Amino acid sequence: MSVVGIIAEYNPFHSGHEFLMNKARYLAGSKDPIIVVMSGNYVQRGEMAIMDKWSRAQAALASGADLVFELPFSTSVEPADLFALGSIDQLVKLGVSDLVFGVEDATQNFAYLGSKIAEIPHSHMDFSDYSQTYSTQYNQMVAREVGHEVNEPNSILALAYAVANHNLGSPLTLHPINRVGAGHDDLLQNKQIVQSASAIRNIILHKHTSDELEQWMPPQEVQLLSQQKSYPNWNLLFPFLKYRIESASLEELHEVYQMSEGLEYKMKQEIHRAQNFTNFLRRVKSKRYTYSRLRRLCLYTLLNVRQTDMIASFNQESLLLLGYSKLGRKYLKQTRKETTADIISKVDQKNTKSGSLCLQLRVDRLYEQILATDQNFGRRPLEV
Repeated sequence: MSVVGIIAEYNPFHSGHEFLMNKARYLAGSKDPIIVVMSGNYVQRGEMAIMDKWSRAQAALASGADLVFELPFSTSVEPADLFALGSIDQLVKLGVSDLVFGVEDATQNFAYLGSKIAEIPHSHMDFSDYSQTYSTQYNQMVAREVGHEVNEPNSILALAYAVANHNLGSPLTLHPINRVGAGHDDLLQNKQIVQSASAIRNIILHKHTSDELEQWMPPQEVQLLSQQKSYPNWNLLFPFLKYRIESASLEELHEVYQMSEGLEYKMKQEIHRAQNFTNFLRRVKSKRYTYSRLRRLCLYTLLNVRQTDMIASFNQESLLLLGYSKLGRKYLKQTRKETTADIISKVDQKNTKSGSLCLQLRVDRLYEQILATDQNFGRRPLEV
């Protein structure tokens, strides 16, 4: 049996994701399931997802996924190495044997590269050059150790998957697939049949959806987008972040997860002067931190996510089942007793008292305020 896994955000789901889903189906065949672990209402780069987790799960199921699970916040909003480790660990617990992922160059031997990087002594990773970001120094180290640069966004994430897979004992067979169409962060390219998620989000935010989206997204998803009352983004959230930083004490800000090296002082100093979120990031930015790192920190700050919250979530991570097909339901029924994953199909008062669902419920409250739709209580897994 080839149980094929995909790690995704689908922010939003588009034709490039559909292409990868088709490749996964070719590998799985008609009798084996495709299992997707997907970020919930908050994504890895430190933003709210532009569509809620249920809408994105529905698009994935309609395009061929058999099981869609929500990754806990404590995995989904992390740097690439922790995001990859948590995601692959969950796929392994679900019985997945093969991982399919998109990259800029699928000819690279990611399993080999991952094992080579994983075996680099920790002393070689002591990055103390404060004139460069951690990620820049990491990429330079990778280039030295493997003999060539790996600096394309999807390849960097793929490398994180490969390192995590090696560290977990190489339980998954890796299947890199060449991306088609526009690059990861490219702006709109009308001649491409596949646009970047960044370009599509830009259209949604500035044109409030458009008929042209149907060229690159499933029609049902475009229809759901057109019915949304608002589209979550940092410009919308900035007043809330500003209030949070200005009203919190330095001691409270210091307790925020990943708040380090006196960043609470810098945030306090700059927040009142900033006209918008982009301006605020530029004011706080230094050579030490990437914009993604700072966006995640802003998200932790906005949501008041502390170190203790993340540790509690890490220690008790559950996967919320967002949807399934008939094949997925059959697989889940067969393997539920064997799987070591903590699968939740219904959120209730009992399973949200502690662990990842406790944190998930709390951070989703803000998302519910923005979209005016319940995200957890009263929701049942989607069936196709």
